[in-house]
Amino acid sequence: MMTSSDHLELIAQTLEATGDYRVIRRLKPRPSNVPPPGTPVRLGLVVDVETTGLDPRREEIIELAMTPFSYGLDGTVFSVGESFQRLRQPSELITPEITAITGITNEMVAGQVIDQAEIAKFAAPASLIIAHNAAFDRRFLERFSDVFSSKPWACSLNQIDWAAEGFEGTKLAYLAQATGFFYDRHRAMHDCLATVELLATRLPKSGVTGLSRLLDGARAVTWRIWAENSPYELKDVLKARGYRWNGDPGPQPRAWYIDVSEAQRETELRFLRTEIYQRAIDPVLRRIDAHDRFSDRI
Repeated sequence: MMTSSDHLELIAQTLEATGDYRVIRRLKPRPSNVPPPGTPVRLGLVVDVETTGLDPRREEIIELAMTPFSYGLDGTVFSVGESFQRLRQPSELITPEITAITGITNEMVAGQVIDQAEIAKFAAPASLIIAHNAAFDRRFLERFSDVFSSKPWACSLNQIDWAAEGFEGTKLAYLAQATGFFYDRHRAMHDCLATVELLATRLPKSGVTGLSRLLDGARAVTWRIWAENSPYELKDVLKARGYRWNGDPGPQPRAWYIDVSEAQRETELRFLRTEIYQRAIDPVLRRIDAHDRFSDRI
């Protein structure tokens, strides 16, 4: 006997078969797969934070979610575990603007705390921390708990070439819809579950999983090259080549910089010596891997 869900799925498939409709399905729990015997298995942890603002030096976390999943070294997702989700009352009231973005009100966080020992215990087994915009989440979480400073990180926003796979945007909700599913937005745990689903799904052009591409990026070594004291009149040349300006106070130089692959390092140094400084110089270099990529330490 056909159930109501089977009947609805048949209707959806009939509509899609016409070529005139596309049905977007609600995200459902991913079924578990048993790894083949002898397969090395690792534990990934997708994290997402909601905060009172964008600056981790002044703003605070008001929600933390973490979703663990097991995976193989080839990027196959085997199973998804139970998520961790907690709210936290900040030192100042949440503004209406932040409530509109996050869906979190002052009433929801009243008296709520996030236990540091609980976080450390939950995150400790992870081999890799993943966020959809790790440059944002890592900076907040490293200030919040030491466990996040000792782990390698990867970014599903920037370390998968979504454009090469035919996607026209990189926001999580857009990628989900383009992949064929939707989810309840605003809350951190839902974002984590949607990210795991994207990582587990095979990409439309390469045919590999999103996680496979992400692992390639996480394993790669890159170099940050600083163009300190470069001629001011050549700033547009540097900018056009992909250099970015660091104007933040702190241990890093106030200068233009670029991140390049191991294979591109010597070419970039040659460019600086011939086109920018026009003399033999040894720019400041920083080797970057997954343990400190996206961190304030670089």
